[in-house]
Amino acid sequence: MKMLVFGGSGRTGQVVCRAATAAGWQVCAPAHAECRLEDPAAVSNAVLHSGADAVVNCAAISGLEACLQSPLTAHLVNAVAPAAMALACRHTGARFVHLSTDYVLDGRKAGLKDESAKCKPVSVYAESKREGELQVAEALSTALLMRVSWVCGNPHKPSFVESTLLKALRGEPLAAIADKYSLPTDAEDIARAILALLPTQACGVYHVCASGAPVSWHDCARYALEYAVQSGALAAMPHPAPQRLKDATFFKEIRPPHTAMCNAKLVAAGVPMPTAQQTVCYAVKRLLRQIYA
Repeated sequence: MKMLVFGGSGRTGQVVCRAATAAGWQVCAPAHAECRLEDPAAVSNAVLHSGADAVVNCAAISGLEACLQSPLTAHLVNAVAPAAMALACRHTGARFVHLSTDYVLDGRKAGLKDESAKCKPVSVYAESKREGELQVAEALSTALLMRVSWVCGNPHKPSFVESTLLKALRGEPLAAIADKYSLPTDAEDIARAILALLPTQACGVYHVCASGAPVSWHDCARYALEYAVQSGALAAMPHPAPQRLKDATFFKEIRPPHTAMCNAKLVAAGVPMPTAQQTVCYAVKRLLRQIYA
């Protein structure tokens, strides 16, 4: 069985490629120089000539400020390219998995949101990702669209979780936003969900994230630091300063405050998910293992 992975060098793509290979898949992950995602014809040809049984799209321009600066590129990579992949998969019969984001959701009200929840993207990034969802669903009814959030767990591509610990280990001052809520997703769990659902008839949108109540970035930072203290990596517990989202002037693009997702549909499909605290601890454990190997 052959799997074509777009974005194979990214935080999630690296983990997906490794997990799929371990599961017995022959994995092909073209570099950007081999297949420019801004070129839909190149993307389509890559799928049509790959011989892949499954195509997984982990690629995206995910930096909100980068999307704000280059909206056309964001549209091409986050919307047009996935649509081209889906159309090509319709011709080849390959299974298609497309990763999206919690940022497409209406983030004004608190609480967990399931797959039927209203979408209201408020940034160029979120708009491009929502357009990608819509185009993929229209092009290929059997496509799997997995929304993920706050991806962590790949020590080679540090997220906010790993970066917080690295700063703490260097003795740097720490701060984290305390009034933006979602749920983290371990890249390992994304790979596990993909491999579990690919052989099934599952299609449509699935929320792939930790279980439990919504947490803030400040909560995640605290979980990471507490685990580091418990494991002996830190001598004492640092206390990151809580920040408000509206005071984060370093952000040039809007972040929705409440986008935590309910993963009940995924769990019902046979893919159990850890809690937010467990997710963060697993990510920190991998980072410490790499540091002290």
